[in-house]
Amino acid sequence: MSEAESSTAAQAVAPVQVHYCEVCTFPLEYCEFGSSFKKCKESLQKEDPELYDKYYSDEALQAKLGTLSLEAQAKLEKEAAKKEAKAEAKADAALKKKLASQVTIKRIERNKRKHVTSVHGLEAFGVDLKKAAKQFAQKFATGASVTKNLQGQEEIIVQGDVSGEIVELIEEGVGVLKGIPIDNVVEVEDKPKKKGGD
Repeated sequence: MSEAESSTAAQAVAPVQVHYCEVCTFPLEYCEFGSSFKKCKESLQKEDPELYDKYYSDEALQAKLGTLSLEAQAKLEKEAAKKEAKAEAKADAALKKKLASQVTIKRIERNKRKHVTSVHGLEAFGVDLKKAAKQFAQKFATGASVTKNLQGQEEIIVQGDVSGEIVELIEEGVGVLKGIPIDNVVEVEDKPKKKGGD
């Protein structure tokens, strides 16, 4: 090996090893730009104290912030706390909305012996309506489709009187219906209004 080759081999740079955060999934250097910075730091401190010291020890932070004024540092910390609080508030609001939501299963009489079952409110629990309609169609060997009701909201219409069976599927958490609290399910019967003289 010539002198030039050995000097090139000595200068070969090892590949950079990127460590990813278990909380936000960003590379560790970018956690501060996410909305869960505090949780990211706590998780890293618990899982890998050595890496935590590398990124968040006083010396590491001082080196990183070196040229930033105290005012700028305080501003950055305040912004990170604000972002985190906003993300937590959004998650809380989504959870409250989910807990307050209702799934309505309505048995509708079309004429004397024919019924359809409408299912409304599944989307509040993150259920893909098309997948749920497909699941109902396969389960009950009947037609099921996603349509808009009179209020302009999407619902699933299943051919036949299957309201009780749908309640059971939700209770058992079958397929895409997993995670819907049974307390949030309401069964309703909708009979057509009788015409005068009948």
